This record gives sequence, C-alpha cells and structure tokens, in this order.
Amino acid sequence: MSTPKRYTITAALPYTNGPIHIGHLAGVYVPADIYARYLKMQGEDVVFVCGSDEHGVPITIKAKKEGVSPQDVVDKYDGIIRKSFQDFGIAFDNYSRTSSKIHHETAAAFFEKLYKEGKFIEEVTQQLYDDEAQQFLADRFVIGTCPKCGNEESYGDQCEKCGTSHNATDLINPKSAITGNVPVLKETKHWFLPLDQYEPWLKEWILDSHKKDWKPNVYGQCKSWIDDGLRPRAVTRDLDWGIPVPVAGGEGKVLYVWFDAPIGYISATKEWAARENKDWEPYWKDQDTKLVHFIGKDNIVFHCIIFPSMLKAEGSYILPDNVPANEFLNLEGNKLSTSKNWAVWLHEYLEDFPGKEDVLRYVLTANAPETKDNDFTWKDFQQRNNSELVAILGNFINRVVVLTHKYYDAEVPQPGQLNETDENILAELRAYPAVIASSIEKYRFREAQAEMMNVARLGNKYLADEEPWKTIKTDEARTKTVMYVALQVAAALSSICQPFLPFTAKKLSTILNLKKNISWPQIASAEALLAPQHVIGKASLLFEKIEDDAIAKQLEKLENTKRMNQAEQKSVEEQKETATFEDFTKIDLRVGTIVSAEKMPKTKKLLVLKVDTGLDTRTIVSGIAEHFSPEEVVGKQVTVLVNLAPRKLRGTLSEGMILMTENAQGELVFVNPDEAQVNNGSTIA
Repeated sequence: MSTPKRYTITAALPYTNGPIHIGHLAGVYVPADIYARYLKMQGEDVVFVCGSDEHGVPITIKAKKEGVSPQDVVDKYDGIIRKSFQDFGIAFDNYSRTSSKIHHETAAAFFEKLYKEGKFIEEVTQQLYDDEAQQFLADRFVIGTCPKCGNEESYGDQCEKCGTSHNATDLINPKSAITGNVPVLKETKHWFLPLDQYEPWLKEWILDSHKKDWKPNVYGQCKSWIDDGLRPRAVTRDLDWGIPVPVAGGEGKVLYVWFDAPIGYISATKEWAARENKDWEPYWKDQDTKLVHFIGKDNIVFHCIIFPSMLKAEGSYILPDNVPANEFLNLEGNKLSTSKNWAVWLHEYLEDFPGKEDVLRYVLTANAPETKDNDFTWKDFQQRNNSELVAILGNFINRVVVLTHKYYDAEVPQPGQLNETDENILAELRAYPAVIASSIEKYRFREAQAEMMNVARLGNKYLADEEPWKTIKTDEARTKTVMYVALQVAAALSSICQPFLPFTAKKLSTILNLKKNISWPQIASAEALLAPQHVIGKASLLFEKIEDDAIAKQLEKLENTKRMNQAEQKSVEEQKETATFEDFTKIDLRVGTIVSAEKMPKTKKLLVLKVDTGLDTRTIVSGIAEHFSPEEVVGKQVTVLVNLAPRKLRGTLSEGMILMTENAQGELVFVNPDEAQVNNGSTIA
C-alpha cells in the first residue's frame, strides 16, 4: 500500500458483562491509543473508534443471575467502562454501543444486502436444546469438553484454553449452562456464511500477501485455521437478545454476536462522522485508507478470517491492512479471570492510585505481551515506577528545572560554543524521533517506549558527566551551555513521551511553559526547542515513589480473592451414612476453656492444650499449630467432644477433641458455642 491518506483504527469492542481490567488494557487499548496518538501527532487523518459490545449469550446469563434485564446489565457496565476509559486517557474519537439505533440499522442493512445477493446459505440443522429451559443452547449457554485440547470447560463457540473456535455441537459431553442438564438435538433453521467458498481468496490474501508484515502469532493462527479447512459459519442464533434477523423466516432469531459486533466499528465511524459533519465512507471504502484492528489473540480468527470474508462478500469495503494482536497478560502468575475476580480492575486502580494513570500505562507497555504471554506483578509495578519513572525520567526533569530556577531565575540561558560532547548529545536527540517512529509503525510499542526512556537516560548521563552544580562555581559560561543543552532534551521529552505518557506530557509542557506542542520534525531538525530567554514554569514532581504499604494492600486484596476462590471450589462433603438417635445421644459435647497451650516439640502441626471442661482440666492434642500460636488460643471458649476414647499422640495422651471448621475464606476457626461466655461444662444439645 502506498502512503495512506487516512487511518481507521479500531480497538476490540469490550464485552459489557464486566469492567475493564489490565489484561484488556495491555492487550488492546494501550497499544491502540499509543498508535492513534502517534499518528495524530504526525498530522495524519485518523479516526479511532471503539464501543461496548452489548449482545450475545454472556449478557443474558449475567442478567438471569442478577435477576435484571439484559438492558440493565449493558447500561451498568457501559457506564463503568466508558468512564474508566475517559479517566484513563484512552482518546477514542468515538466510543459507541451496539445497542444504539445506528448500529442496529447498519448491521441489519449489512445482513439484508448479503441475503438479497445470495451470499448466505440457509440450512436446517440439529442444534443442542435444553428441554427444561425450552431454549436452544447457543454459544455460552453450553459447556463441554473441547474436541481439540480436551479442556472440560470449553464454551459452545470457543475454547478459552486453546483459542479454538467451534460449534456447540462439536463439544464432547455437552451440558446446559442454564440447568446443568444434558441437552438433546433439535432441528432449527439458520443462515450461514460459506467460509469454504472464500478459502482460495483467503489463502492468497493472508498466506501470500501478509506472510511478512503480520505478526507470527496472527499469521500462524490464520494458517492453522485455513489449513484445517474452512466450513460454513452460522450468522444467526436462536436468542431473544440482539439484533432481530431482518428477513422473512427470521422470527425469534438474532444476528450472531460475531456477525454483529465487528460491524460496530462501521456504525461507530458513522456516528462520529455525523457528529463531526464528515463523510464516513472514505474511512471504510477508500483504498487509500489504512485499516488497523487492535485485538487480543482470542479474537484473531474473527478479525482475520470471518470479518474480512463478510467485507469481501459485501464488496464495497476495504480490508484490514494489519491486525497486531497481542498475547495474554497474567496476574501474579495466574490467568486473569473475570468470573473469579482475579484481576486488577481499571476503575478500582484509578481510585486506589489517583493521578498515576501514566504509571499503569508505562508498566503495561514495558511488560506488554507482544510476542508471548507476560506477567503483571505489583512488585514489578512498584519497581518500574520507583527505579525508572521516578529515578530516571522524573529525576532528570526535576534537576533541570530546579537548576534553571536556581541559576537563571527560570530563564533559558544563552549557550556558549558547543563542544563535541554537546554536539553529540544533540545529534543523538535528533535521531530519536525516527527510531521511535519506526518501532511504533512496526507495532513494537514496548521497544518504542524503551527508546523514549533512553532519551531521559541520555539527559541524566549528560548532567551527571558535566556536573553543572560544580562548574557553576568555576566556569559560568560552560554551565550555561550545559543547562541550555539539558533543557533541549527536556523539551524533546515533552513531545516524545506524549503517545506513551499523555498526562505526563501535559504536565511537562506546563512545567516548561510551552505555548504550543513541539513536533517530532522539530526535534529532528537543528532548531532550538527552547530558545534563550524563554521563561519556564515552576518545578513540580512528575512522579512520586510508591511505598510498600500501597503494594501490600493490593497483594492483600488478591490474597483475599484467592482464599474466597479456594473456599468456593471446595465441594461440600457428601452426607455420611444415617445415624440413629441413640447414636447421637452417645456424643457428649461440652463447653470448655483453654487454660494453657504449648507447641509439641519436633512437630509443625500439634499444640498441647490444657482445657477446663467443667468436669475436669484435661490434656487435648490438637493439629492447629500452623493456624494459631499458643498465645492466641489461651482463654478461648471452645466446643469439646469429651467422651472420645483417649489416644496417644507422640507420647502424649489426648483426652478429647476440639471442634473446628473453615470459614468462607478457607481459614481454620473454632466452633464456638455462643458469642457470650458460657459456663464450662455446659452441654451442647
């Protein structure tokens, strides 16, 4: 493709059954935002669109669980997601919704055109059906074993473990997600997009044309799909939530969410164009437009095979130039999970770390899963903030600004003759825009951000080597030159960091008192970015250290989540065999008080307790030493089985048993007879 006249950038539509978490940000939204901001800084014509994906089975499942309507669910999460993106600085030109009128009209019209032109095949097929729920089990209404990897919790449309897309009828041992019943097969009519007919074209378009410029993970997944042979794909579903099928015979059916959702990019562009009084069509139909989809790896097939086949079938749309999909981000060594609450939620992060939007952007980009799955840890988050943003970028800017105020009353000094070191620093600085641009244009955002930080390192090293705080006493002319050069580096950083750290760039521009943004061509030229006599603003810290207690709170939150998940996973033990009333009356449960406790030597688990049972004070050996210290249990009232036959444990005779259980967090707790104090020896009925 020749130099594009314009760019259409899409970010995967977030599903409105939960908030945004760091996996979404690292995989899709931060890289897409960096790319869009960069292009706009270069003066390119760009539209950057996204929107809430509000149809499909998970929405209806969520609504059923919460006892509300699907519209209530999507309204709630659209509001949370929309505000989170806005507060975090993801600069969409338009953020839309697939429940909007313009989207319903656009998707229905797209379907009708393909229907009228005979691009679909109509088939009556056997689909899984839940007799009790009286409902066909589309997509996530059915769970079973993945036929490819053996994952026993695969959904009916896709296995989240291996990423394979399939039909619900492909599952082994399927079960209804509604009732848990084994479904039956029942006939139903649907429309299919015959992907097999597009296979020769897809081979040429993807396997031949994009072998070199698409990321290996994207190309590899597409090749695997095509090599396996493509089959017709249903574009309608038996559901009551979604866009109604707009043709005769479509009653009670809706457009499949993966047919409807990518059309959301088009309707979002239409919505933006109407608001901005622009023509939307060039952004989707002009061959001089570059279309780029930012997605996670689980959406590769839909954006590289299914959606392009839909666009090809329609006939008037451009095709994606690139689909730079990322791998997955894990959290503290475990896979992110919305259902298990194992995530760092964006809206909660913004509350816990106000003013630190760019810290998260920086860490997620520095650790971006561009070529393999990566791991986010809170310790790494803290280290990168304190050792890189504070100690390198923030430290350099602070030193330059403070010294300029101290030596020259905030005025950029007039430099003297530049020596070889100064010339080399400025030459290096002028080369950085092209280096960073090259990385961004190749979708290597981690690499690009590292080069941005190298500019700050360049400035820091220059100051450390030239030591203006020493030369001010011996060579004032040299000090002016050094400070002038350092200020040029600071000014360049205000522009270079903008795609990666937009809040920081704005703050730095205010500190440097810039009246207009500095362009990258300016940095690459020999002109002064801050002219002598320009007066800079007051010093202000760009970043602050993150203390251990803030990280400890986040780790504690995750630990609580882990305990809750473990407690939920523990199945309730089956009921034991029936006991007679006479059996029960033999059990003698009494209230007792622990009067002393000590660890049993050479064991990890055992405490030797002296318990006042009201009858006597007896020794009981209890395996609770890993959960309680001796000091913690002295004075506690407990429930004691007093007529248990004595037995020796490690040479100590134990004359009873303390009753224990686990709470919802998986912690061992005493079974107390009552919150109030009870007389020792009281029986428990």
